[in-house]
Amino acid sequence: MKKHFLLIALVLLIVSCSSVKKHNEQISSLHSVASLQSDVDKAYNQLKKHHPNLDLYISAEELEFKFDSLKQSIKQPLTSYEFYHKLAPVVKNVRQGHLKVFAPKKRYTKKEYRERLKKKFNFTELDLDYIEDKLLVTNIRSKDSFLIGSEIIKIEDEAVPEIVTGFKKQIASDGYNTTLYDRVIGKRFASYYFSDKYSVDSLEVTFKKEDSIFNKTFKIVDKEEKKQDSIPKDSIKKDTIVAPKLSKAERKAKRLKEKELREHHRVYGYVKSRKEYTRNIEFIGKDSTVAYMKIRGFIGGKYKDFYEEVFHKIEEAKSENLIIDLRDNGGGGLAEIAELYSYLTDEPHQFIKKSEVNSRVPFLKAFMSNTTPTGLKIFLGAISPVVIAHNYLKTSKVDGKLYYKHKQSKIAEPKENNFKGNVYVLINGHSFSASSVLSNQLQANKRAVFVGEETGGAYNSTVAGVFKEYELPESKLQLQIGLMQLETPHKQEPEGYGVKPDYEILPTLTDKLENKDPELNWILETIVNQK
Repeated sequence: MKKHFLLIALVLLIVSCSSVKKHNEQISSLHSVASLQSDVDKAYNQLKKHHPNLDLYISAEELEFKFDSLKQSIKQPLTSYEFYHKLAPVVKNVRQGHLKVFAPKKRYTKKEYRERLKKKFNFTELDLDYIEDKLLVTNIRSKDSFLIGSEIIKIEDEAVPEIVTGFKKQIASDGYNTTLYDRVIGKRFASYYFSDKYSVDSLEVTFKKEDSIFNKTFKIVDKEEKKQDSIPKDSIKKDTIVAPKLSKAERKAKRLKEKELREHHRVYGYVKSRKEYTRNIEFIGKDSTVAYMKIRGFIGGKYKDFYEEVFHKIEEAKSENLIIDLRDNGGGGLAEIAELYSYLTDEPHQFIKKSEVNSRVPFLKAFMSNTTPTGLKIFLGAISPVVIAHNYLKTSKVDGKLYYKHKQSKIAEPKENNFKGNVYVLINGHSFSASSVLSNQLQANKRAVFVGEETGGAYNSTVAGVFKEYELPESKLQLQIGLMQLETPHKQEPEGYGVKPDYEILPTLTDKLENKDPELNWILETIVNQK
């Protein structure tokens, strides 16, 4: 029996290694014209089949023309990455920020993958902002702090403006919004740069700081750097260093402290790689009259516990003003923003309307895709009757269209301890998706003053909720297609723009270099002047 298990494991290992090798060869080789044209057709058919509002910002005729033109433009074999640069700009014409094309990634065997987990690409430790057409280093999560405040002017032999121009051909915002581009490019520069590269192990980057221009090479390095002992090992006796023995009470106190820290991490959404929390609260001023809540994303952590705890603290502090910072918040869960809004209103409310969908079983469509692992497909097949029954109960047809009813579509009551003071919301072009939906509710109900820049997410609607991931058979590019049109009860004209600030304040390059926050400072000064 043991021999049989070993034989099965060996066969699975060989098949896995063979599959990895085949995938890597396929994405790095040239594909025939006919096979790429077939991938174009499949991409277009997937969009028509699953996207609930494909012609919101572009007519069906115009989009069909663009896909047909793409097919005709393919006259010679291309690699997957060359094809990506052709397909992504066409898909961008749909003008839906959640609709994305991903270039294929190199795969690794289990052994190679385990080894890569021990390493990191130190270029990704740079925090960047793209402002006034300059790519600025605003922070670095390593010892190279001298790079902060420097400008990246070139990567390898390619100037930054050329790289950014390429990014903008591939990235879509919701509708006709333009504020998203510079903000998202700065924050996700490394992700976009590596997305269309087969494999990168090092980068030579050219920096400019004041009048100095210099180069630095970034590489894949070990995550844990070996500490160099200043004292030779043989000069230390084995019995010299002895860990202090803790008493039973001390061990119990230590475990309790560690447990409390883990719970705090879960509630506030600790991001280990960045050593920061997704959600934060602090009180500004000696009398704590200003509560400042920074939310980097509506995802991860025990958000209900966070808001319950935070609004209890705000109530205890008797804060009269609340600042919610949604800048660079790319979105997240619908349930979380509905939860937060219930602490900011004192009236019953409908948070979101029913979502238009193309199928009565949107969740099953999302999960049963050609990117879903076989084992998961078998499991989903087994529970599919439950999923189908759930989806059918949630969907209904109105005027020939299908709609999915969310929990947040029902009339909800405000929290008993809802905040009744002044609310200020900070937004920018990278306030997207759920951030825009929440901002829509607050602005439409005149519940907050908005400061900053128009959001990258549209005011009226966004296509998201649940996604279908589809892999094109030949090129291995992947499509991410939103299956639900999320609409708020409030609309504005014209269609296709974000939530606009009541007071537009844009940080300058000088502000970034001097670590100033003009938007936040404006709110704090306004609060002081109102007193």
